[in-house]
Amino acid sequence: MIIYQVLPRIWGHGHFEDWGAKEFAYLKTLCVDAVWFTGVIRHSTGKDYVKGDPGSPYSIEDYHDVNPYLAKDPEKRMQDFERLVSRTHKAGLKLFIDFVPNHVSPDCNDVPKCGWCDYDWTDTRKIDYSRREAWDAMLEIALFWAGKGVDGFRCDMIEMVPPEFLKWLVAEVRKRYPKFIFIGEVYDRGNYRRYVDDVKFDLLYDKSGLYDTLRAVICQGASARGITRNWQFLQDMQPRMLNFLENHDEQRFASRWFAGDASKAFPALAVGALFNGASFMLYAGQEVGADASEGAEGRTSIFNWTEPAEIKMLCRYIRTGKGLAAGNMKLLCRYRELLSLLSDPVFSAGFNYDLCWCNSILHGFDPERHFAFLRYRRPPRKRKAEAVLVVCNFSGEPASMKINLPEDLRAAKELGWLPPRVEVSVPAWDYIPVHL
Repeated sequence: MIIYQVLPRIWGHGHFEDWGAKEFAYLKTLCVDAVWFTGVIRHSTGKDYVKGDPGSPYSIEDYHDVNPYLAKDPEKRMQDFERLVSRTHKAGLKLFIDFVPNHVSPDCNDVPKCGWCDYDWTDTRKIDYSRREAWDAMLEIALFWAGKGVDGFRCDMIEMVPPEFLKWLVAEVRKRYPKFIFIGEVYDRGNYRRYVDDVKFDLLYDKSGLYDTLRAVICQGASARGITRNWQFLQDMQPRMLNFLENHDEQRFASRWFAGDASKAFPALAVGALFNGASFMLYAGQEVGADASEGAEGRTSIFNWTEPAEIKMLCRYIRTGKGLAAGNMKLLCRYRELLSLLSDPVFSAGFNYDLCWCNSILHGFDPERHFAFLRYRRPPRKRKAEAVLVVCNFSGEPASMKINLPEDLRAAKELGWLPPRVEVSVPAWDYIPVHL
């Protein structure tokens, strides 16, 4: 699954109605399956404790309402949201929103809360799960939004919430909505197994795993071997991961606090989207090189009114076919090219094989800066197996290499027709797919 995250207040005129047929058609060109509309539920604004101008989407004031500013006519805001759900589904996409189970605004009366907050989140108060009323209230809230047609929740900071509550909540919602999707924001890899196997989340952020690994490879010159180590750690949890290079909490890839150059994204993007069958998330504007130059320290603000230049250009392009500079357009085309590979059954339903262990610098492969893997599948009706070799170059220098396809792979996986070695050339900070 490819998920597109967007903060609707910075898109177009900041209204639900800015998302129509053209916007959803655009997402289809990126092979998007679901849209996570961030900051829908009504949060506190205009209070002394509020951070920023409109306030944080994670300081929920009324769990049964949407933000008035997201509707052209604030009095009809819920109807506008319901129409957005309908349009999203008509386009063949799922719609996700945030579910914030750890904390609410100090002014929220929907659930019992404590008199204190976690960390420096002074615009929130922690929900009091020692009281059964909190459990029942949060379940009612979840069912309220599922009843509106929402397809799933991105659940905020779940490691700070009693896991027994979350397990109960997931099970209760699925009794009535069996296909409802739960995505968990998790930061400790040691907790992955609990939330996958016991609590039964569908997807988990692989932030402390693949994201941190790729960032270290790009920004700190860390070894690309770390990608293999994370893959080995995840094992059977691979399909339950949600990979990403950007989201609202992290610095923009193109910002000077991260890579400083949007064109360097492609080896990391290839690993995140193509390597292990996990789902992948794009953050709005990433595909045209948004660098958060209007924000603070490389982040597009979720606290203040802001108009990122790249988002404005992108909205104009979607509506008129014009407005993107040549460099932004080139980047977008490359994102489309890479993500279109996911429509190939080799990637969407195939198997994965890490080739790094059987390749060495002797043949031009540098395990510190290069990464190679094979995706393959055995089609029905005894047709010949299909395979695609993907080689990623996390180096500032172009690379030519001979990639070994070991005998045990070719013999055991019915891939005996594959050549024992494939010669490839990969540009600097890029990837190459080779259909074999």
